[in-house]
Amino acid sequence: MIYWVLVVGAGALVVLLLVLRRMMKSLATRPERILAFLAMAVFPALWLAGMMSYADHEFKKVSFCIQCHEMGEHGESLTSDNDESLAAVHFRNSRVDRETACYQCHTRPGLSGLVEAKMKGLHDVYVYYLCESPEELELHGEYDTSICLKCHGEAESFLEGWGHQAILEELQSGEMSCLECHDVAHELDD
Repeated sequence: MIYWVLVVGAGALVVLLLVLRRMMKSLATRPERILAFLAMAVFPALWLAGMMSYADHEFKKVSFCIQCHEMGEHGESLTSDNDESLAAVHFRNSRVDRETACYQCHTRPGLSGLVEAKMKGLHDVYVYYLCESPEELELHGEYDTSICLKCHGEAESFLEGWGHQAILEELQSGEMSCLECHDVAHELDD
């Protein structure tokens, strides 16, 4: 749906800009020219900002992430009964927002994490549509523990109840990964 909105909106924008450009030549008064110029600059900018905001919201959804067939098993693993699967435990127990679970658990905190996630996403879309997708999916590099710590880092149950206090400094510095102990993030059917 969003693709058609983007395509139709971009087409309408091009037509509008061409019409306004042609009209500017015939406009006699300065206010008419200023108004036409603003329409050519402001309307497209507002439309683009709105579409980018809408796309950003939509692209963070689990339904977007699992629409590629390679991600199907990962989506199914969210509802698995396996208590060893971090993804399933977090998803089933509402420890992550069910609508944006993939984004929350695969994006580092802060603006740099957002930009990095968008760049990785563009790369994945490029590979999906223009290259041959790999048989087995892999993370882009090491899993960043700061992703886990953005939720768990200050939780009392994490710090005291589960005994992470002893290794907290190693986790925060990146010397140790959460996946050293919690090795099954997604339980996939083989």
